[in-house]
Amino acid sequence: MHLNPYGEAAVKLAADLANDRPATAAELADRCRAAGLALEGQATRADLDRILEGLDAWERVVDAADEDERAALLNLMLAASTAHPRLTNHVGDGWHLHYRDNRQPLGSLLVSLITVGTALHLVGRGMHRLGRCGVTECATVFADTSRTGRQRYCSQRCANRDAVRRHRARATPSAARQPTGSRSA
Repeated sequence: MHLNPYGEAAVKLAADLANDRPATAAELADRCRAAGLALEGQATRADLDRILEGLDAWERVVDAADEDERAALLNLMLAASTAHPRLTNHVGDGWHLHYRDNRQPLGSLLVSLITVGTALHLVGRGMHRLGRCGVTECATVFADTSRTGRQRYCSQRCANRDAVRRHRARATPSAARQPTGSRSA
């Protein structure tokens, strides 16, 4: 048996889909394949609607005020979207666990995958390991998979932008305090 795809890969897929929501069923299927999922059928408009609804619920988990609220919201998602774990070799690549019923439509499958993956990510790495970028004008969601567990920004670009902003804010008050006409060495 090999490691199943629940956890880091699923929570990263959730963040990717939440940050740039697919507009069509075909786009959803393409992005799932690009993430390494083996699709068993065609994606439909119903699948797209189901995952968009699931992403709304997932973003409420991301934006939860504290660990208790985050756990309660995720427990609601788990109760609504998962089933008993079962062993499967559905694509012939080895036995692995699924936390969903067999032959679910893609939308329901993705919600199950994202929900269980998020639960495993949070209990395995820390309940604080989901968030939104620390730059005020950036609302990008991220799953913190860093070694230290202190990720605050969605990207290095946003981290740099915030560092420059903080540096300029510190420099501005000292320049304003200098008397007119005086020069610094």
